[in-house]
Amino acid sequence: MKAIILAAGMGTRLRPLTDARPKCLVELDGQSLLDHQIHVLLGAGVKNLHIVGGYLANMLDRPDVTLHRNTRFDETNMVETLFCAAKALDGASDVIVSYGDIVYEPRVIDRLINCDAQVCVTADKDWLRYWEDRMPNPLDDVETFAVDAENRILELGKKPKTLEEVEGQFMGLIKFRADVLEKIHYSWLDIKKIVGLAAAEKMPMTDFLQYLIDSDWDVRAVFVSNGWAEVDTVSDLAVAKQNLSRGNGL
Repeated sequence: MKAIILAAGMGTRLRPLTDARPKCLVELDGQSLLDHQIHVLLGAGVKNLHIVGGYLANMLDRPDVTLHRNTRFDETNMVETLFCAAKALDGASDVIVSYGDIVYEPRVIDRLINCDAQVCVTADKDWLRYWEDRMPNPLDDVETFAVDAENRILELGKKPKTLEEVEGQFMGLIKFRADVLEKIHYSWLDIKKIVGLAAAEKMPMTDFLQYLIDSDWDVRAVFVSNGWAEVDTVSDLAVAKQNLSRGNGL
């Protein structure tokens, strides 16, 4: 099992904490977001670790991970960042893909590892409770997430009009099964032909997943109840610290 942590962005909404370090090195409870992730991944038996850096990438050069670089981090998005680590997508094992600005409890990664679909997408079933702590109106910063009776994802990543359109919250934590990794490459090449190179390079991960869904891939939700945190802003960091201090976990 491999893991690729996507940590190329500048983290502008976390300034001044990211003025002199990458977003994933911001600390939560005395430990960087990156170290939180590595600790959980190693505990789950995921020892082949990769990270894609961009902004201040030299600070991510460490002996326990393989560092890849997105040299155009300031003009590309998550999917392009993922394929900067294309050498790790060799089909030798399943690959976990994680955003660099999240942390999660061991139970979250255990659930993901045990999913056997072509593509497994972790989602928070009880997202509303967490979102209400983070912002006055949860609908301002949430995306649609719809599944069928077998948890196959039908739609994600769009702007919802009602809470009923959000059956879970995409967390930025995915697993691709080993036998589909070659097809993932071809899908990415197809997208570049369809939408053009410039648009593809700015494509959000949810749009890429929706393309796979619309192409009849088996993309399934792995539901959890909280147990994670996203640190996108200074206030997000304060909420995560508050939950930990209350003994509520992440």
